[in-house]
Amino acid sequence: MKEIAIISGKGGTGKTSITAAIASLVKNVVVADCDVDGADLHMLLESKKRYAKPFLGGKVAYIRNNDCTSCGKCIEVCRFGAITDDFHVKDVGCEGCGVCVHFCPVKAIDFPISDCGDLVVSDCSCGTMVHGHLNPGAENSGKLATFVREEAQSIVSKLNSESTSDSAIDYLLIDGPPGIGCPVIATVTGVDLVCAVTEPSIAAKHDLERLMSLCSHFKVPVAVIVNKWDINKTLTKQIEEYVISRGGTSVGRVSWSKDFRDAQMEGKPVTSYRGSICALQVEKIWANIQNLLDSTSK
Repeated sequence: MKEIAIISGKGGTGKTSITAAIASLVKNVVVADCDVDGADLHMLLESKKRYAKPFLGGKVAYIRNNDCTSCGKCIEVCRFGAITDDFHVKDVGCEGCGVCVHFCPVKAIDFPISDCGDLVVSDCSCGTMVHGHLNPGAENSGKLATFVREEAQSIVSKLNSESTSDSAIDYLLIDGPPGIGCPVIATVTGVDLVCAVTEPSIAAKHDLERLMSLCSHFKVPVAVIVNKWDINKTLTKQIEEYVISRGGTSVGRVSWSKDFRDAQMEGKPVTSYRGSICALQVEKIWANIQNLLDSTSK
């Protein structure tokens, strides 16, 4: 089983749309949406929830006002201004550092584990999907991304132990978050291939460079897909040349097309428009990814 993480240096490059399109082409796949701050892959793959698990992440301080002596020490030591003048903790403001708990002279502050969201397992149009949802303002997106990925790996192991060779899961396809932060690190570490979706803009090129450095640090091979490549052909060529100079691979381009918009409005991947230029381009990209994985595994 090969793990492929599809990520982007910045938001808005079309990463999730391309992930959904690739997922629709893959036989025997489990899909994981590790973009837990804004999981939306399920909207394009006709998902139906099978079960959910609560995600218990960090901690949030809670002041027991009956035991509080109003000494003000907690307000003094809180660097985030999360404690009000009447000694209540603002959940959104609390960073879970525990300093107020440590310095409270009468031990009137509890520090319970916080319910940060849910891990959801769904049946979708391409098989099984695992995705996570953080509650508004909740932290620990990196931990939830790990939770999602581990659940997906467990499902793959279970399915493969019960299946024949023809129906075994060959790929775990991960829709990762944008950027280079903790959830991205949790997504890419140890995968067989990172596919970075970028676009021909200065901002996207800059963020792709940071992403390439991150993947290089973790020794993960990178393949790059340039979406909307024809809006700036010169910059597209520069991006591909840069990727190759850093040891990466260009696996294809996707043209700007209203087909992506129309497909999203219908809640479908763009590959549902059989024969369209974008569908054909994504099919070619998937073939290139398979060839790249085959060549690196030899």
